[in-house]
Amino acid sequence: MARSVFTSLLLAGGLLAAATALRAQPAWQEEFAKMPLNEKVSELDRHNCVRILLHSFQRNGAVQALIFLPGATDEFYFFRRAQARLSNSAPTLLDAVIALTNQTYLRATVVAPFLLLHTAEDPLEPMAAVEDQRAADRIKRKHFEKHAVFDDRPWDFVEPILAFDLDTHITPHVGSHDSWHFFRHSFAAFDLNGWDALRAVALADKTRFTVKKRLIVFEGDTRMLGKPAEVNGFLLQDAGVNR
Repeated sequence: MARSVFTSLLLAGGLLAAATALRAQPAWQEEFAKMPLNEKVSELDRHNCVRILLHSFQRNGAVQALIFLPGATDEFYFFRRAQARLSNSAPTLLDAVIALTNQTYLRATVVAPFLLLHTAEDPLEPMAAVEDQRAADRIKRKHFEKHAVFDDRPWDFVEPILAFDLDTHITPHVGSHDSWHFFRHSFAAFDLNGWDALRAVALADKTRFTVKKRLIVFEGDTRMLGKPAEVNGFLLQDAGVNR
């Protein structure tokens, strides 16, 4: 009986500690509200939006990266229809995200440890295959750039940085035709480990990757989930992280 009571107390204590830790984790909205935009603007469009948001993103306790997925960048650079007005005289990164999700087809979704800006067509988790678990475990212990900002950067710019930080051969190599259909990368990140760096790159350029014994292979991802909704309010789809 005493042992049962003791076990129950331990379990209750563990649940309380977990709940306290969860409450202590700040929501991304709180963190983004503390980040002023680094340029004074009243409108976000294809000429300034991606650059301003990426350079305004700061290290915080809620998410480690802000990533524009290909559906979102297409809204700016291909369709040229994404445009949002800012009503505040001193807007923050949160104001910018709210304006975009209220006035354009963009959505904001937390997929730990990222905040993704995307449309309905974008897969929110990359396809990853592990053929060598020891190699995957080694990559998870690696560290990506302490602070990375890739504003519309091609594969040939990102691949050498990723290969160096992960100390791993990566294909396609620079100059390869195999990367011609990869999307350009638009994301800012702080303190990612090696595995999350792979995920961030794959989300940004819409690829899938396979971890082999001494090699990581990236290939195009042809998935398309849907079309942007006709009416798009402020949508937050949460994938496992409390708001």
